[in-house]
Amino acid sequence: MTHRGSRVVHVGGLSRVEGEGALHLRVDEGRVTVARLRIYEPPRFFEAFLRGRAHTEPPDITSRVCGICPVAYQMSACKAVEDACGVTVTGPLAGLRRLLYCGEWIESQTLHIHLLHAPDFLGYPDAITMARRHRADVERGLRIKQAGNAIVELLGGRAIHPINVRLGGFHRTPTRAELAPLAERLRRAREDALHTVEWAAGFDFPDAGCDAQLLALAEPGRYAIEGGTPTVMPAPASAGLPSDSTRALPTRAFPLHEFEQHVVERQLPHSTALYSSLDGRPHLTGCLARYAVSGRWLSPLALQAAHAAGLGDPRAGVVCRNPFRSILVRAVEVVHALDEALRLIDAYEPPLAPAVPVPPRAGTGRGATEAPRGLLYHRYGLTADGTVTDASLIPPTAQNQDAIEDHLRSVVQAHIDSRPGADDLDDDELRLLCERAIRNHDPCISCSAHFLDLTVEHL
Repeated sequence: MTHRGSRVVHVGGLSRVEGEGALHLRVDEGRVTVARLRIYEPPRFFEAFLRGRAHTEPPDITSRVCGICPVAYQMSACKAVEDACGVTVTGPLAGLRRLLYCGEWIESQTLHIHLLHAPDFLGYPDAITMARRHRADVERGLRIKQAGNAIVELLGGRAIHPINVRLGGFHRTPTRAELAPLAERLRRAREDALHTVEWAAGFDFPDAGCDAQLLALAEPGRYAIEGGTPTVMPAPASAGLPSDSTRALPTRAFPLHEFEQHVVERQLPHSTALYSSLDGRPHLTGCLARYAVSGRWLSPLALQAAHAAGLGDPRAGVVCRNPFRSILVRAVEVVHALDEALRLIDAYEPPLAPAVPVPPRAGTGRGATEAPRGLLYHRYGLTADGTVTDASLIPPTAQNQDAIEDHLRSVVQAHIDSRPGADDLDDDELRLLCERAIRNHDPCISCSAHFLDLTVEHL
């Protein structure tokens, strides 16, 4: 492949992400002019077959959208339907929901860190090969993931596609005695998680930045997980700063019922997933956005781990805009989720009933939570008898596509610019670079509709 002339490179499939897609790159005279993430996995039409269902059904149905993050779909669905019905879940039931969500964060983030993303930094094609030289690190990751699975299994009824969640709460709630052994396991996992932060801090992180706006939920006084207000940190260019700036910018918020006025979806011919823009511009949701918007509310232990790992102190206005360092931010979030789970278990008092009533009524409800990969929004319209008339699901990866393409474009361009006078670009090197850039965002491609078939044109 040369800087001049034309050549096409095909890559059969992106490894270590969930779902299928393709990338098309076009280079004109040494400049990357097109970086197009083409998601071609067939859509599953969840929004269509939710119509006509009872208002009690969306939590169970939408949990099947994703086997890795079913809790995120259940919680967003519950909050949206409850909003339509005028019900707010509080007290111990709300605490149990947050605890369940912590379990999903722990297992999902840990899976990505140890099995999907770390091989990129250590030079291995997969986690199995990596385990030959880094057995202790892989085993540590599996222990942490199993602790997260244990939370989901206890509260959700099973580790995959939980069945104990319902509108208003749960079918059954645990006793304090049932939670006690879980706490000891989580304390051991927290020590493992701190070692993971230290381990990831030793990786070699390429220089990179993010020009997109950052969008995350925010809650006063705590790191938002299962609810909050959509909050935007502007792109650094709006303040005349470089894309890799670590300075926090003033945020703005908007009410959840205005979400679809700000985050607008559009269909492009090359993708079966809808693209989203925030007020007409690309945006990024996920761990970098959460850390920027709410990092000061991390637990003291997580803040200490972040500072020791070189991420700086978000309480002093430090943010991270380097997508390659997202693995480190995720590791810090795992420490926080374990801390938060232990706090919730220690404070738990069993509720008087496993759920509060959610009688149907006509209306429109909206719910949003922070899935491990970012903000997940649901909207449902209901009739007076609770029949679902319309549904809208906007997942994180669909929102991130524009920002991912911008990241790919800048990473490949930097790679080309770092080789002045070179006549050739190595096909495998470029392919691996593109896959690595995609994995920075831990995309759930199946959730978004539904990488990597790579086409590169040099003209």
